Amino acid sequence: MGKHLEVILSGFGGQGILSGGYLLAYAGMIEDMHVSWLPSYGPEMRGGTANCNVIVSDKPVGSPIITNATALIAMNTPSFAKFERFVEKGGFIIYDSSLADAVPSRSDVVYCGIPATRLATDMGNLVYANMILLGKLVSLTDMFSMYSIISALSKILPEKMQHLIPDNIKALESGSNY
Repeated sequence: MGKHLEVILSGFGGQGILSGGYLLAYAGMIEDMHVSWLPSYGPEMRGGTANCNVIVSDKPVGSPIITNATALIAMNTPSFAKFERFVEKGGFIIYDSSLADAVPSRSDVVYCGIPATRLATDMGNLVYANMILLGKLVSLTDMFSMYSIISALSKILPEKMQHLIPDNIKALESGSNY
C-alpha cells in the first residue's frame, strides 16, 4: 500500500487553518505527491468558521471531498464536535486543548490534546498554535519529512513574514516533540 493522507483542519477564521492546509499540500508537492486542498470558510472570515480538506497521495486524487479522514486537526470545541466522526478507525485527532473542551467519544482513534494556544503564547505569538498542531501531525503520520514542511513554509510565507520562519520551525518541533 502506498502513501495516502486525508486531513481535515478546522477552527475559527484567523487561526491559520487555511494556511496550514496549504502548507501540507505544498509539502506534498515538494515530495512529488498528488495533492488536493479544498478550503471552506464563512463570509465573516476572521472569527467565523474555517476548515479545509487536504489530501496527499502517491496516487491521483479523485475527489477533494473527505468522508473518511486519516487525521483531524481541531482548534476549538465546535470543530472537534463537528468532525470527530469523520476520522477513520485507527486515525488521529489532534486538538488544541487550550481552546477545545473536547470529550473523546471513541476508542478506535488516537486522541492527542496539545495546549497549542498556551504554548504559542509562551513563544510570544498566537500565530504559532497551528504550527504546533501540524508538527504533531508530521510526527504521527510519517507522511512528510520535516525538510519538506520547512521548504514549503519558505515558499508560501510572504516575503514580509519570512523572518518568522525560525520561530515557525521551533513551533513545529515543539508540537512534534509534545
